[in-house]
Amino acid sequence: MRLKDKCCLVTGAASGFGEGIAQKFTDEGARVAVVDLNGEGAQKVADGIGNGAIAVTCDVSKGDQVEAAVARVMEEFGRIDTIVNNAGWSNKNAPLMETDEATIRKLYDVNVMSIFHMTKAVVPLWRQANPGVMINVGSTAGIRPRPGLTWYNSSKGAANLMTKSLAVELAPDNIRVCGLAPVMGATALLENFMGMPDTPENRAKFISTIPLGRLSEPRDIANAAAFLASDEAEFLTGVILEVDGGRTI
Repeated sequence: MRLKDKCCLVTGAASGFGEGIAQKFTDEGARVAVVDLNGEGAQKVADGIGNGAIAVTCDVSKGDQVEAAVARVMEEFGRIDTIVNNAGWSNKNAPLMETDEATIRKLYDVNVMSIFHMTKAVVPLWRQANPGVMINVGSTAGIRPRPGLTWYNSSKGAANLMTKSLAVELAPDNIRVCGLAPVMGATALLENFMGMPDTPENRAKFISTIPLGRLSEPRDIANAAAFLASDEAEFLTGVILEVDGGRTI
C-alpha cells in the first residue's frame, strides 16, 4: 500500500501501459482518475479497478480539454498527488521521407504538447497546495532509436529531455518530475513500431535486440511507475528510468 490515500491521474489509461499503471496504483491504495480519449474504455477500466476510480474523457493534445480534466479530478478527489502522462501515439514504421507534415504534428501534439498542457494545468495547483509528482512515459526510442521511426523517436527524445528540464526548474517547489523509457511492448501500437504484421517470426526479430529476451509488459511499466510515485523515491527527480530488458545498454 505504498500509495495509500494518494490521488492519481493517469492518461491513456483505457488500455495498454496506462491500464496497467491504473490497476497497479489502485492495488497500492490510490484513487485513480482513468483519463483517455476513449471514454467508454476509460469507464470500463475505472469500473474494473474500483476503489473510487473515475473515468474522464480527454484529448490530451488539446489544452482546454486537459485543463477541464484536471478540474474534474480536483472536484472529485480534492487533490492530485501524482500525474502520469502516459498517453502516446506512433506513426507506422516507414522511411522518414514518407512521413507527411500532418503525421509529425500529431506525433508532437500527443507525445510532447500533452506534457506542456498538463504542466500548465497542474503546476499552479501544486504550487498553491501540496506539491506532487509527475511521471512522463517516454521511450527507449528517445535514447537508442530504431530506423523507420525518426519523427516518433524525436518526439520521445523531446519528452525525455523535457522531463529533465522540468525536474530542474520545479525542484525548488518540491515538485518531482521523472520519466520512464519502456522498450517496445505488446500493446496496440506494436504493429506500428514493427512496420509489419505481428507474427511470431516478426516479433522474434525485435525480441532478439532485447538482452532479457522479451517485450515489455504493462506490469513492468506499472511497477516502475508505482516506485517513482511512492515516498520511497522522494529523493529522485529528473530520472529517466529505462524499463527495457537491457535494450539501451
